[in-house]
Parts: sequence; structure tokens; C-alpha cells
Amino acid sequence: MKNDLFELLWKALRETLYMVAWSSFFALLLGMALGILLVVTDKGHVLQSVHVNKVISFLINGIRSIPFIILIVLLLPLARLIVGTSLGPTAAIVALSIGAAPFLGRIVENSLKEVGAGKIEAAIAVGASPVTIIFRVLIPEALPALVRGVTIAIIGITELTAVAGAIGAGGLGSLAIRFGYQRFREDIMFATVLVIILLIQAIQLTGDGIAKSIHNRRYKLE
Repeated sequence: MKNDLFELLWKALRETLYMVAWSSFFALLLGMALGILLVVTDKGHVLQSVHVNKVISFLINGIRSIPFIILIVLLLPLARLIVGTSLGPTAAIVALSIGAAPFLGRIVENSLKEVGAGKIEAAIAVGASPVTIIFRVLIPEALPALVRGVTIAIIGITELTAVAGAIGAGGLGSLAIRFGYQRFREDIMFATVLVIILLIQAIQLTGDGIAKSIHNRRYKLE
């Protein structure tokens, strides 16, 4: 391996972690909002609104149907408007957040729908408001499933950073393409793949550990 390998890997890893952290944060905010709205506006739920539910569902399906590399190109003007540039890790966060939010929204929706109807009905019976039901019943009860779903989403965002790297976002994906593939640096290619594998494993193990901890704590309390 050449002397510059560690320096290149370290810089690319920092850029990837930067994109993943901020994209996951914004995608989670948007995804939680979308997922909660999908559940509570569904037929028979606490804020039933069929029209709102259909609009949100259509929006989510529409964004998810667009290939991510095309979505990045479509969102370049928005990234330029928000962060002042269409290149680099910061600009990629815009597309990564918007691209991952619908996926997270569906994960949140599925997780919240696993909560037993009896617990929701009991909360309604004692006069709980919709906000109380959302934050005191739905989210706490679905927390282990939410953590596992968010873990999957973060891994997906990590993989998408490689696609973003192909059009100037930087990160490990860009390093593998520009230096490993285009310059025939097999050492960089293999080292980059190894780092990505280790990063994905670390994210998965962390998510599984948090979900298991929540489940065990709840089981002991019960």
C-alpha cells in the first residue's frame, strides 16, 4: 500500500460520517412526521382524514419511485439554494435527507401500526388527546421496532452516499470510484470496501444493541 492510503481513507471516512449523521437526522425528522401522519390520519384512527392520508401516501410513493441518482440531479437547484453549492458533502445532505425520508416514513408507519388497538382504545377511553396518544402510547410501544427500522434506514443512507459520491459529494464512494477504479489503485478499492463493510457492521450492531436493551428493560419492568 502506498503512503497516501491512510490519509485518503481518513478524509473520505470523515466526509461519509458527516453526510450519514446529518442526513439521518433530517431524514428521521421528516420520516417520523410522515409516518405518524400516515398512521393517525388513517381510517378509524385518532385524526382520521382519508384525503390527507392519500396525499401523503402519494407523495411518499412518488419520491420513492425516482431513482436516487436522478433525484440528486433534480435537487441540485434546491441544494444550491439552501447551502450555496451543489457540490460536496453538505450539498449531498439535502438529496440524501429528502431521498431517505419517504423510506423512513414507511418504516415508522409499519412500526406504529404494530401497536395493539386495545392500548389506543384504552388511552382514548381515559380522555387522552391525540398528541398524548402519539407520544405516550404509539411511539413508546413501537420503540424497539422503530430503532430497528431506523438502523436499516441509516445503513441505506450510508449506501446512498456512495451514489452521491459519484457526482461530486465526496466520501468513501467517491474515493473508491475516483482513486480506486479510475486510477487503477486496487489497494484503495479494497481498503475502501473494507471500511464500508466495517462501518455498516458497526451501525447494525449498535442499532440491534439499543433495540435489545429497550426490549429487555421493558420486559423487566413488566
